[in-house]
Amino acid sequence: MPTDLLILDDWGPEKLNDDQRRDLLEIVEDRYERRSIIVTSQVPVDRWYEIIGNPTIADAVLDRLVHNAYRIELSGESLRKRRSMSPPDSSPA
Repeated sequence: MPTDLLILDDWGPEKLNDDQRRDLLEIVEDRYERRSIIVTSQVPVDRWYEIIGNPTIADAVLDRLVHNAYRIELSGESLRKRRSMSPPDSSPA
């Protein structure tokens, strides 16, 4: 049975190679309008072409991902960074 939701977490820190590009396109095509994908990334969408590395494949992937997407863009300082700077919780357990 296919997975209803696929999560690609922290996507895009490195450029894709040929095999990875084809795999990504195949996954996105298989799921298009049938199953959900959540993509989290620190890389802005306008730089995803550069990461995918092949303009034709990037067009196909982004056409399927972005045009029917709900986009949530977060800004501000990292919560992880803020937590590491706060003093430890001293309240009793």
